[in-house]
Amino acid sequence: MNDRDGGVRALKALLDPTLVALVATVTLATVLPVRGSWAEAFRALTAVGIAVLFFLYGARLSRDAVVAGLVHWRLHLVVLATTFVLFPLLGLALSPLLAPHFAPELWLGVLFLCALPSTVQSSVAFTAIARGNVAAAVCGAALSNLLGVFLTPLLASALLATHSLTASPLDAVGKIALQLFLPFVAGHLLQPWIGAAIARRRRLLAVTDRGTVMLVVYVAFSAAVSGGLWTRVAPGTLVALAMLAVVLLGVALGVLHLAATRLGFDRADRVAMLFCGSNKSLASGVPIANVLFAGNAALGMILLPIMLYHPLQLVVCALLAQRQVRSAQ
Repeated sequence: MNDRDGGVRALKALLDPTLVALVATVTLATVLPVRGSWAEAFRALTAVGIAVLFFLYGARLSRDAVVAGLVHWRLHLVVLATTFVLFPLLGLALSPLLAPHFAPELWLGVLFLCALPSTVQSSVAFTAIARGNVAAAVCGAALSNLLGVFLTPLLASALLATHSLTASPLDAVGKIALQLFLPFVAGHLLQPWIGAAIARRRRLLAVTDRGTVMLVVYVAFSAAVSGGLWTRVAPGTLVALAMLAVVLLGVALGVLHLAATRLGFDRADRVAMLFCGSNKSLASGVPIANVLFAGNAALGMILLPIMLYHPLQLVVCALLAQRQVRSAQ
């Protein structure tokens, strides 16, 4: 495999269906935002869609994958420490220097990004491509998302203590647990009976996943566009947010590589750690933000940082996976 293969894989990452759908959804919300009673109907629909989404997540996670992955507890501790300790500390450390240069809602979005759990789909996919420990990646990413239901609203509320845009942390945890965690548990409990049927419908479920996330994004950005989003966010600000995303991802990857080497993990585990620890979940982040910042017209601006971080992690991890494959030969 050569550099051309890496470039092709990076291009495919840029053409990821979720990313393409994300761009299309933001464009639609800009040109044709939903308003009034229709917006209320769409919000109710998103609540149902999110519950179904997490029910299906739970139903896909097999008990065998959980058991196989749990034995790698040291790996999971490093991933969780990166996700829920390193990233929030980076956000806090950068706040005095960078926050004054961004609108409050955008910096709030940066801090929210830092509190998000890992992503399941891309973490596992890139681990598989790079011939890493897939079982550990599945378990680690799923564990991160489960803990994120509780930790993300608490961390976000702590990071955003000086803002008044968030709901009460305990109220937010309760609502998020009701909308996300309970459906996930219900799906996982039913997994022995419905897991095989769901696994046979991967293509349909992928459409359902993306459709639900895009619905939330559409409603959020419709409200933001109606509130003058694109008159408040200049192109230079978007570039600055993208550069900040590069810094966050680069620091996370560097720390994970150093920790994995110093702690003596083998190559397969190092690969799983790199992807699970550095990725942030758009699929979980959008529903959590929808609850945490419910009814807030700033939701679209708050989501901008994770929407910029998402394509960046796809491209960088695609190139990194290609490099890991070459190193394994």
